[in-house]
Amino acid sequence: MNECTVSSHVLNAVEGRPAAGVRLTLLREREGGGYEPVRSDVTDADGRVSGWATVPGRHRLRFDTGAWFAARGIATFYPEVEIAFTAAEGHSHVPLLLSPFAYSTYRGS
Repeated sequence: MNECTVSSHVLNAVEGRPAAGVRLTLLREREGGGYEPVRSDVTDADGRVSGWATVPGRHRLRFDTGAWFAARGIATFYPEVEIAFTAAEGHSHVPLLLSPFAYSTYRGS
């Protein structure tokens, strides 16, 4: 099976700045069901993680938003955000626009 890469960019929509220090975990769908972790890391100073190698197919990106907001003394409604997507050959970019009581995502380039 061919490899592909996954990246993400987390933006703090309240402050209009990158969200540095958010823990992300990439999960891949297992044959027969369920998901297994592929990789975990935290966003850099620009709110990014990039170059994560995986294989095409169904994936999930889990963002530990609760811990990130708690470290800043901010209450949040969403303790975590999990985005399901299908990674294709080549590159998949999954951005997250984040605030304490809302979030948004889209297929990035």
